[in-house]
Amino acid sequence: MNNTCKNCNTSLIGEYCHKCSQPKDTHRINIHFLWHDIQHGLLHIDKGILYTARELFTRPGHTIRAFLEGKRVQHFKPLSLVIVLAGVYGFLSHYFHINMLANNISVSGSGEDYIKTKEMVDSISEWLATHYSIFAIAQIPVYSIATFLAFRKAGYNFIEHLVLNMFLTGQRLLLHIFAFPLYYAFNETPRLRTTARVVDIIGYLLMIWAIYQLFHTFNIKQKILRIGLGLLMVVLMNISILLLIFKVALHSIK
Repeated sequence: MNNTCKNCNTSLIGEYCHKCSQPKDTHRINIHFLWHDIQHGLLHIDKGILYTARELFTRPGHTIRAFLEGKRVQHFKPLSLVIVLAGVYGFLSHYFHINMLANNISVSGSGEDYIKTKEMVDSISEWLATHYSIFAIAQIPVYSIATFLAFRKAGYNFIEHLVLNMFLTGQRLLLHIFAFPLYYAFNETPRLRTTARVVDIIGYLLMIWAIYQLFHTFNIKQKILRIGLGLLMVVLMNISILLLIFKVALHSIK
């Protein structure tokens, strides 16, 4: 009987390798293996993506702090979480042609320049709406800069703030996925934008709640001021990025 780890060839003592943690019994890859992997990674409520999703909506700040401090076995990895949820939301929005920004940005003027500008604005707004998941991932560094600067005295490094905002982005993506039946029902009606705004507000409230829980060493006044400062930085950075996008797009059509 082979008593060495199949992953690193270390002599085994017990059911798991003490060097790389791989189980002694790895099983052959077949349909049973795949189903077992899906169950443990996606369907278990005490471990994996469902566990992480539950925690992000019941005790988000405490959960993220525990993960940052080393309690990580039960959680779905934050980067994988964001990629999986972004893929799910991206598929749904593309397949069902959901565009929350349709006719939501007005352009003034007349003539050929107006037509070109209107087409460009519609094109950008449609791309942002149908690629929300990509936009959400791209915003992770923006939110991370804001939380890092606003809560720099908390002692977390910038990479830890990236992980924090991966979880918060996953939380917002989950919220939009849960709301998708409403998006589909109200698609191409004014109620769609209203519903999306309500969901966005709920998302920001959840984010504020998570940050409020996470940075427990600050008093209430400090938390409120720093959360407000962080949100202000996010707004200013997003406005700057969008203005840059529109400026480049306008320059390209001239």
